[in-house]
Amino acid sequence: MRFAALTLLMLLFAGCGERGGQDQTGTPELPPGAQAMSLSGEALYPPELSEEVRGDREARLAEARADYEADPNDADAIIWLGRRTAYLGEYREAIAIYSDGIAKHPDDPRMYRHRGHRYISVREFDDAIADLEHAAQLIAGTEDEVEPDGMPNARNIPTSTLHSNIWYHLGLAYYLEGDFENALRAYRECMKVSGNPDMLVATSHWLYMTLRRLDRGAAAAALLDPIDAGMDIIENDTYHRLLLMYKGELDSEALLAEAQAAAGIENATLGYGIGNWHYYNGRLEQAERVFRSVLRGPQWAAFGYIAAEADLERLSDPAS
Repeated sequence: MRFAALTLLMLLFAGCGERGGQDQTGTPELPPGAQAMSLSGEALYPPELSEEVRGDREARLAEARADYEADPNDADAIIWLGRRTAYLGEYREAIAIYSDGIAKHPDDPRMYRHRGHRYISVREFDDAIADLEHAAQLIAGTEDEVEPDGMPNARNIPTSTLHSNIWYHLGLAYYLEGDFENALRAYRECMKVSGNPDMLVATSHWLYMTLRRLDRGAAAAALLDPIDAGMDIIENDTYHRLLLMYKGELDSEALLAEAQAAAGIENATLGYGIGNWHYYNGRLEQAERVFRSVLRGPQWAAFGYIAAEADLERLSDPAS
């Protein structure tokens, strides 16, 4: 099985030199086993997983690989092989799998949506933007579709769609680049297809922060009007609580203490939201302190972690 996996990876990388008809650029030289370089130049490796979690994810990856090997041209099989690979932290291999998928299915927006997501994970934001903008072009005028969850929530109810994920990740990529005007454009498109409370709070959170970075406080405040404590949230509770904090209904220090006590992605999400709240309110020392606390966590592929990295780089370079 391991030999088959290595052979598959070699074949995939042999065909991933093109990105939707363009030469791939910007990939850094990495130490052995590293998946990315942080924005400050630190090598980033696949995360440590418990034996139980790793065993479960490897079993699901084996199933996805068997489906792929049974029909290497099947678009769904390619996507699930890429997703299951990425859930083990092997983002470079996942990118190669999606590149193979793009070569076989150049008009399938899902390939660009998933590869764009993983380009964000490895800090190649320009490549992510190129993929996600192309995906946005491909879905123009098409009917939206629910996107199945790779790691289902407590109710086993998917909360996002293909269109919302494309716009959401595109907004994020622009936000991480510091291009807030384009982030605003993407998140406003995402709001049009955020059709349930979970997507509403997730999109509202990033759109709110984008508007605050653009010094559009009134528009940001208006986004908070439909947010209330009684919303039926399945999985995006962290974004929900941050929005309630922005409304003044939850205490920032209590949330920060909760973030610093958390071991998983919640640490990065809550921590970044609170640090950013200090940032756009002019409390730069507090912002920097909270951002650095986020980076002490292990969740380097979390969006909040990457955003904290990006803002620390901006804080260290006043000209940026």
